[in-house]
Parts: sequence; structure tokens; C-alpha cells
Amino acid sequence: MAMGRKSLPKRLLTVDLPMALILLFTLGPYLWMLLTSLTSEQQIFTEGPSLFTMVWDNYQRLFTNVGFARNMLDSFIIAAGTVVVGLALSVTAAYSFSRFEFRGKKILLLQFLLINMFPLVLLILPLFVLMRQLGLLDTHFALIVANSTIAIPFSVWMMTSYINGIPKSLDEAAMTDGCSRLQAMVRVILPLCTPGIIATGIYIFITAWNEYLYALTLGGQNVRPITVAVQTMIGEYQVQWGLLTAGGIVGAMPATVLFLIIQRRLVGGLTQGAVKG
Repeated sequence: MAMGRKSLPKRLLTVDLPMALILLFTLGPYLWMLLTSLTSEQQIFTEGPSLFTMVWDNYQRLFTNVGFARNMLDSFIIAAGTVVVGLALSVTAAYSFSRFEFRGKKILLLQFLLINMFPLVLLILPLFVLMRQLGLLDTHFALIVANSTIAIPFSVWMMTSYINGIPKSLDEAAMTDGCSRLQAMVRVILPLCTPGIIATGIYIFITAWNEYLYALTLGGQNVRPITVAVQTMIGEYQVQWGLLTAGGIVGAMPATVLFLIIQRRLVGGLTQGAVKG
């Protein structure tokens, strides 16, 4: 009992207290943002955020006056489209890299890795010129293609590592039973890759949902994702802190809820994709 009593204060000082401080330091800005979003605009500039006079005016103005629902729909269309395009290309490319031997295989894989080392700013001008010549500026398709250029390289690497951990004998057994190569991939390999596909899909979705540079450059009046819509609340002489923080809270909710729902599959897919192969 004496040892237990001595160990409790030691655990509080060495484990519990540092963890509480880290948690407070991490969640503090988000809690302050939530509190600010629930404070009226006049009170923010006169008294500051308060726990005792919380109102929903900022959220109401966000959807009625600003039209934030349309911005969220644009972001969802772009993110969902990027997931479809990204998974379709990255899964098939990863299967090819994992199952076939061809000249330049290692060089191509290395190029996927090198692409991630370049800043996104370098790709904005070529993509802008390309989309303008094709007449695709200010469309969802332009942003889906642009976001896919960010997501696909890392997704190919992650899925290749995951598929490498699946024995090739399963493909051969399926083709011996009469399946084609495509049928073996769809019926045998893809079900086994479900955790990795989910992890990759969530990575692509969050990347496309939070992307700002492409949305600002390739978007416009017809297509304006939430990242650009939130930025418009910052004026030259005044910042609408209530609307800005409310937009940040609402914009972060879909990705946060999605992550919490499939957290176990996401962590499992990332871990297995990292250690296999």
C-alpha cells in the first residue's frame, strides 16, 4: 500500500500532468476558436469571447448571408471526385508495380517519390495554363484533376507497399481457376486490400478537402471551396472573427467526423502498409 501511495503522486507528476498540459496546449486554440464562434460580433471587439453569453448568430449568418452550404457542397464534390480518381489510378498502378517486372520500374517509383519533394507552387502555373486552354477553369473537374496530382504519388507508394505483402500465389490460384488478371485483382486482391484502400481514400479526401492554393487559382465564382470561402472573410481593414471561426469549425467537422468513424481501419491500414513488403 505504501508503494502504491508513493507511486500515485509520481505518476501524476511524470505522466498525468504532462499529458494534461500537452492536451491543453493542443486543444486550446480549437476551444478558443469554438468559443469565439459562439460570441456575437459586437462583443468580440468590446469584451472578447465569453462563456456566459453564447449565441448562434455567427453560424446562422454563415449559412444565410455567406452561402457557406454551397461552398461545402463544392468542397465535397471536389474531395469525393478526387477520391474516386485517385483510388482508381493509384490502386491499379500499385498492383502493376507490385505484380509485374518491367524496365524502368524502380525509376518510375522513384519519380513518384520525387514529385512529393517539389512545392505545389511550381505546378500552379502549368496547371492554370493547361486548364485555361482546355476551358476548364472554374469547374469541379479542374480542381479534381489538380488535387489528384497531389494525392496520387503518395497513394501509389502506400498501396504498392500494401499489395507487396499479399502473396502472389493468390493471384496465380485465381487465374488457374479461370479468372483473368483483372478479375483476380478485383475478386481476390482488392478485398484483402480494404484497410489499405480505406486509409488511402481518407488521406486523399482530407488532402483535397483542405487544399487551398489550387482552389484559389483554378476556382472562381462558380466553384469556391470552403478554404477560399473562409479566406474571403478576412478584409483589408477588418476581420470578421465570428464568421471566420464559425467557418473554420464547420469546415473541419466533416473530415473530423469521418476520421473518428473509421479511425481503427485508418490506423490499421497505414500501419500494415508501412510494415509490409
